[in-house]
Amino acid sequence: MGRTLIHGAVVVPVLDDSYHKEGYLIIEGTRIAEVGAGTYAGSTDGFDTVIDAKGKLAMPGLINTHGHASMTLLRGYADDLPLQQWLEERCWPIEAKMTDEDIYWGAQLAILEMLKGGTTTFTDMFYFMDRVAQAVEESGIRAVLSRGMVGFDPENGQKLKEQAVQFVQDWHGKADGRVNVMFGPHAEYTCPKHYLVQAAQVATEYKRPIQIHLSETVKEVQDCIERYGKTPVALFEEVGLFNNPTIVAHAVHVTDEDIAILKKYDVRIAHNPDSNLKLGSGVAPALKFLEAGLTVGLGTDGAASNNNLDMFEELRMAAMLHKGVNIDPVAINAFTAVQMATNNGAKALFLEDTLGTLQAGALADIILLDIEQPHFYPKRHNMIAHLAYSSNSHDVTDVFVNGKQLVKDRQVLTMDEKRVYAEIESICERLYAE
Repeated sequence: MGRTLIHGAVVVPVLDDSYHKEGYLIIEGTRIAEVGAGTYAGSTDGFDTVIDAKGKLAMPGLINTHGHASMTLLRGYADDLPLQQWLEERCWPIEAKMTDEDIYWGAQLAILEMLKGGTTTFTDMFYFMDRVAQAVEESGIRAVLSRGMVGFDPENGQKLKEQAVQFVQDWHGKADGRVNVMFGPHAEYTCPKHYLVQAAQVATEYKRPIQIHLSETVKEVQDCIERYGKTPVALFEEVGLFNNPTIVAHAVHVTDEDIAILKKYDVRIAHNPDSNLKLGSGVAPALKFLEAGLTVGLGTDGAASNNNLDMFEELRMAAMLHKGVNIDPVAINAFTAVQMATNNGAKALFLEDTLGTLQAGALADIILLDIEQPHFYPKRHNMIAHLAYSSNSHDVTDVFVNGKQLVKDRQVLTMDEKRVYAEIESICERLYAE
């Protein structure tokens, strides 16, 4: 894949809260070969690409730990409703009409938005996932994908389980290693107890992690207690779900006892502050999670409940929200928030521990931001604070994944942006024709 030199940038490695006011990176193949401080003094001979990044900031690509990519097709359609009404009356009826081609183009739109906004890895739980994987392979982004599993109906539940297994067999490790696959039982309220047991068993058999929605609303928790006499967290422990590596999305309404169980099994958390606020679900106790030593990443959720896939917005919200909720101006500081959006996200998704950092040997998922803008001045102050409190997705100019440049000067090189928009408009004319 060749050698690339990026020099002259502010470099934020996300190894600790320090950064290089000027530095350089060398990419060899799919990985970072060298990160250095100061002016690059070596020869530029032997590089296939040399990028003068003066006036830019280099940092790891952002990692979106929870979402439903093709719900971009529902953006703006089902707003200002409680979760269950939003799902049952608005989302599910439209989703029932979606074809595999719709899912493919919905994922293309999501990937386009994420790449332009600096997200280099995302996770997805949906259906027709082979088409989502196809979109991932073609675009060059990195993804952790799950075929969503629901168990309302025994026959359909068995079929979905078989599809999930087939998807693991077909796609895990594909697209030059950019596609990782998990099992994705949807939630306690869509998966009866016996079905959760089966999901846990199949994940163990195929040695793949699990992602699942957890304790998103008060109603979800209360209904579970009425059904089983225990919280969703306690139920998942009972059925053996947590015996597998697991990431849970939301975890808004959890008790101290629940947190202790999550810690016992090293369960990872996908914190979705914007989605939880928009749906009126509440605020997850992210500070308690961090204090307990849990790994917390950030997620946007789907574009129907956010309504964007802007990880810089989630980063800022995570840094701001918990200060207000806890009446503590030092709760979740700027570096912690940046770490949650990058390296902690990689760990939450059970990816390589060095992903989401800029260091020798790490996968070369790198983004450049334009910092020659008013909201980055004065530069003499803390640039990590600027990332947490001042930056936005429109600052992103260049994106590399696996060492390959996917975005150059804000243009996505691997996708036809105008065609994506045209396909989406055509699909939505049919889906919303009534």
